Amino acid sequence: QVQLAASGGGSVQAGGSLRLSCTSEHSYGSVCLGWLRQAPGQEREVIAAIDTDGTTTYAASVKGRFTVSKDSSKNTLYLQMDSLKPEDTAMYYCAAGRDDCFPGVLALVSGAFPFWGQGTQVTVSS
Repeated sequence: QVQLAASGGGSVQAGGSLRLSCTSEHSYGSVCLGWLRQAPGQEREVIAAIDTDGTTTYAASVKGRFTVSKDSSKNTLYLQMDSLKPEDTAMYYCAAGRDDCFPGVLALVSGAFPFWGQGTQVTVSS
């Protein structure tokens, strides 16, 4: 079973930056990885995915501001968040799939990520 733990959240003013990390005891190398977020009263949203070959996909809401990356040697996934907005306030989770990412926008389907870790809260004030 994949065990994931996200960290790096916090409170920041609009326009600021945060870098989230996600570690695992197991290797990430052979599956799709993603970052999801959920704000109070809203559905969980997949905002970024990174495939086994490093291909990335982003939701329109974060494209151009967030960057997903991974260091397979350290079993660590990252999310660099720049130009943060109050609407980015949410609990952020890292997650893993069972295989390569689905193609295109299908990579951002939450059902593609059956394995979850503990979340980290991000709060952006205006």
